[in-house]
Amino acid sequence: MKNSFILSAFLCIALLFSCNEQMKEEVKTPMAKVEDAVIIHEEYTAPEPTTPEETEYYEPKVPVVGPATNGNIPSDAIVLFDGSSLDGWVHTEDNSPAKWHLNKDGSMTVADKTGNIQTKQKFGDIQLHIEWKSPLPVQRDGQNRGNSGIFLDGIYEIQVLDNNNNDTYVNGQVGAIYKQGPPLAMASVPTGEWNVYDIIYHAPKFNAEGGKIKSGTVTVLHNGVLIQDHTEIKGTTPYVGWPKNPPHGKGPLMLQDHGDDSRVSYRNIWVRPL
Repeated sequence: MKNSFILSAFLCIALLFSCNEQMKEEVKTPMAKVEDAVIIHEEYTAPEPTTPEETEYYEPKVPVVGPATNGNIPSDAIVLFDGSSLDGWVHTEDNSPAKWHLNKDGSMTVADKTGNIQTKQKFGDIQLHIEWKSPLPVQRDGQNRGNSGIFLDGIYEIQVLDNNNNDTYVNGQVGAIYKQGPPLAMASVPTGEWNVYDIIYHAPKFNAEGGKIKSGTVTVLHNGVLIQDHTEIKGTTPYVGWPKNPPHGKGPLMLQDHGDDSRVSYRNIWVRPL
């Protein structure tokens, strides 16, 4: 009986030791601390202010810019097209003077099969305002109806298309980052009326070896409706193939001649370098 008691006691001690070791093992691998993922703003780690003046500053001064209201443009904007001439534009293929149609209403229209046009000036990060309309009467359907495109840095296409009662693949519809990012909404006005794109573009960044270290992003409002919300640009926007990421610096704003009698028109184009 004595030996049986000693054996039972030994088993209990062994079990307690095993449980203790298991608990130690669990302590060794704790759950990730919540604070490990918390963003800390270094400028706010000093001792807590005790007066309102300690959290107020007056320099540097914020620049004063005349607002874009009642058809005006911001006072610091660069006008790329105001309807008076195409002097600031050239054909992409050979840098010859742009041959698109200059209209009496202050707009320009794609001259079919003459090729894409682009600005003589080059830009990086920009705020872009541009207005466009698809033609009446309606011709064709799908990707062949009122098709054009706005190429940021001459590389990344924001789709222009007449999608009114005209379905197509969603990553190629109006307002898409072509073949990459569908818009959040379709906000087009009736065919033949003027659409407005307001675009915020931040260019990608590349290291000294030409590798991309930060993707570009784009925010687009279509007729006042947010349709691209700080969307990542994954690379070039080809018709066939995956996006590529060739290193580049500042580039032109390019407008597309889709080559199918699209007759898309543009007007009131200006940018603010950011």
